[in-house]
Amino acid sequence: MQADYWLIGGQVQGVGFRPYIYRLATELCLLGWVKNLSGQVEIHVQGTETQLHTFATQLLKHPPPLAKPFILQHTACALVAVNSFSIASSLQTQADIHVPPDYFICDDCLHELHNPCDRHYHYPFINCTQCGARYTLIQRLPYDRADTSMANFPLCADCQAEYDNPSNRRFHAQPLACPACGVGLCFREAQTATTPFIYNARQTATALSACVQALQAGKIVAIKGIGGYHLLCLARSDTAIQRLRTRKARPDKPLAVMFPIHGKDGLTFIRQQLQVSPVAARCLSSPVRPIVLLPRRTDCNLSAFLAPQLNEIGAMLPYSPLHHLLLTALAEPIVATSANLSGEPVLTDNQLVEQRLQTVADAFLHHNREIIRPADDSVMRVIHQQPRPLRIGRGLAPLELTLPFRLPYPVLAVGAQLKNTIALAWEQRVVMSPHIGDLGTARSIDVFNQIINDLQRLYAVSATAVICDAHPQYASSRWAKQSGLPVHSVYHHHAHASAIAGEFPQALPWLVFTWDGVGLGQDGTLWGGDALYGQAGAWQRVARMRPFSLLGGDKVGREPYRSAAGLCWEVGLPFSVATIDSDLLYHAWQKRLNCVTTTSVGRLFDAAAVLIGFSPVVSYEGQAPMFLESLCCSQISHDIPMLPLSRVGDLWESDWSPLLPYLQTTQSSQQIRAEGFHQAMAQALLQQALKIRTEKTVGQIGLTGGVFQNRYLTELVIAQLNAVGFEVFLPTQLPCNDGGMSFGQIIEAGNRLLERV
Repeated sequence: MQADYWLIGGQVQGVGFRPYIYRLATELCLLGWVKNLSGQVEIHVQGTETQLHTFATQLLKHPPPLAKPFILQHTACALVAVNSFSIASSLQTQADIHVPPDYFICDDCLHELHNPCDRHYHYPFINCTQCGARYTLIQRLPYDRADTSMANFPLCADCQAEYDNPSNRRFHAQPLACPACGVGLCFREAQTATTPFIYNARQTATALSACVQALQAGKIVAIKGIGGYHLLCLARSDTAIQRLRTRKARPDKPLAVMFPIHGKDGLTFIRQQLQVSPVAARCLSSPVRPIVLLPRRTDCNLSAFLAPQLNEIGAMLPYSPLHHLLLTALAEPIVATSANLSGEPVLTDNQLVEQRLQTVADAFLHHNREIIRPADDSVMRVIHQQPRPLRIGRGLAPLELTLPFRLPYPVLAVGAQLKNTIALAWEQRVVMSPHIGDLGTARSIDVFNQIINDLQRLYAVSATAVICDAHPQYASSRWAKQSGLPVHSVYHHHAHASAIAGEFPQALPWLVFTWDGVGLGQDGTLWGGDALYGQAGAWQRVARMRPFSLLGGDKVGREPYRSAAGLCWEVGLPFSVATIDSDLLYHAWQKRLNCVTTTSVGRLFDAAAVLIGFSPVVSYEGQAPMFLESLCCSQISHDIPMLPLSRVGDLWESDWSPLLPYLQTTQSSQQIRAEGFHQAMAQALLQQALKIRTEKTVGQIGLTGGVFQNRYLTELVIAQLNAVGFEVFLPTQLPCNDGGMSFGQIIEAGNRLLERV
């Protein structure tokens, strides 16, 4: 007899890894144990040399599908007195924690959910070691039931037997329960919301039936899911959707749609309404189960109010058992938008959702499993034949990435003001939080603080420094200054550039185009149309768009006419909008009252939309550029004005002024002018890249910033750059918008910190 000790790291908790080891060891007649440590798994096996060799060869050969194990240590060790193999009690140790995200329902559980002969039939929270909630129900690690929000649901005899049975796929499945002992539903009409909450896992059919009837009657129902509440209504009902928009004060922002699973690959209903490419199909059906932006079909009969003036709809498949039951009963698509107030994180608390949404929802479908922390749905868009995240959330986050260097001490990056995410990094690991949102409300700040504390507690890592945006008025920057920890400030576009450099640690140097709304630059102006050269920690600004003055500060994002006016007045052209007092605005602009100087390409897109006839005021950030892109539906090259490129100091500067008369002419259609604008911007970027290549060695080009969420522009740019020999990179794991800023802050500051070690 001999003994071996194994220490396994990676994603090995919450994925059925201990049961897998138990079955393997018992099949080989080995003695010993397997146990959870704080983020790792320890294995002690005793047997003959042949048995131990077979165990070693099989150990990582066929791990559970959701596991991502790797061997940290393997040594011979002393024999101990043991007469079987067991799953030992978890042990708190020095942490090397990997928190799993929330998983969609697996095929085995889905089959049982719809099988009348199975005891889990129609149980809305069915799960096993390969599916179900994780991140949103784990209080702390090691991952044991007592440390989850299922701690208050004692297992019935049948569930306990499954939990204890090594041959059962629910062996040591921590969220395990059934209708006899599990989570209950509670359906409440809004007018009866003052009565006590009553949950009953055995009466789920009654609650589900009431919910389905409410939706079929055209009502709006707030439904508690895995990471928060959704507001649901019928996706074909103009009346219900308009009522939802009015009540939620969301007149235009697109609403996501959840489709029933139907057909061989489950996508038949989606294909009847939307154009689904093979790449998009794989993305929709992936374990993340994200929202994917898809073009409408010409015969689409979903409500036009889902995405006004846009030609894409965010589609997703049901991912929880509760969603499957509802969609199966309805047999038609439903709106499934985050239950929140504008810009806030998704709501998770039963009482709070009724208080905050009492004037929005007609009814509520609650359950009594606590959501420990929110996780909104992930959002993807296929750009250049690859899914790109626009928002990381449920199924993706917490997102773990490897740093291309080793940090001298743990740091916390607190992201930007909009599309905020948090990143915690130590050694060579970085963990990204799910999307938090815009830090403009008290609840957003509360969740921001919760996530900061949660990440450090979950991973047992305490940050000793904070990294924030250089803009002093960002709520995240103010928090950093008040944290009491050393603070490292990073310029907004340096973080954008470093995010893509960190995701692709290729041969240097980089040329990164950072096109977005606005961010504070090194010269005190607001950048947003600039090219940076070099590497993380050592960026040099080498090109920009011609600067112009914006009137109105933070108002410009919701009032794109201000961008259009600023451009016109910058070159002496008249500008007027019937609903705006242009004379008063012009006098303020002349005196530079509340004016800022910017190079922002995002604001150029705002202005272009207004100049071709779009609304001067919008209801959500990015609405004008999204409308402008939606007009682009052909690949025809138009006769476009060339943007002059000249040397201004040590920068190459592109002049946008020839676009103004082009955009305002009525001799061309809106479509032609919109496509021509995109083509002119792509050509300007190409000319900048070619000029810079004559002066410097360009290893590869990066495209980052919210502007490159625009598929039409981005694919034009990539095609033109590739045609002249450039290698081009676009983020694949992180959003190119501000949702990836916290990672970029880690990369940028990490390179500077290393210089001081």
